[in-house]
Amino acid sequence: MGPLQIGLSILCGVVVLQLAVLIVRDLRPGRVTYVLLGLLELGLVGVLVLGLRRVFGDHEGVSVATYVAYLVGALFILPLATGWAWAERSRNGTAVLLVAVLVIPVLFLRLHDIWATHV
Repeated sequence: MGPLQIGLSILCGVVVLQLAVLIVRDLRPGRVTYVLLGLLELGLVGVLVLGLRRVFGDHEGVSVATYVAYLVGALFILPLATGWAWAERSRNGTAVLLVAVLVIPVLFLRLHDIWATHV
């Protein structure tokens, strides 16, 4: 995993802790939470750009379609979860955000595994 993905995974950990506190206290996400989610989304755009640049290089043995699908799919997770959380203004909506943020580092690991098939 690259430094950007490691940094974003750490940020995901921070956001998960914040969301867990909000769930326990039965509070809705506020401006700080949405700013952090926006930073994560910007980071995912960066991962997409770097991943696409990587694909245009040497990629023998890599399933390009799968790799690009993970890169692009990762961009949709946070906006969908944010919309869901905005519509579901309860602790359940916050839990949806928490699950979405937990999925991001897992996707990074999967991207790494897909690229590891590179010969």
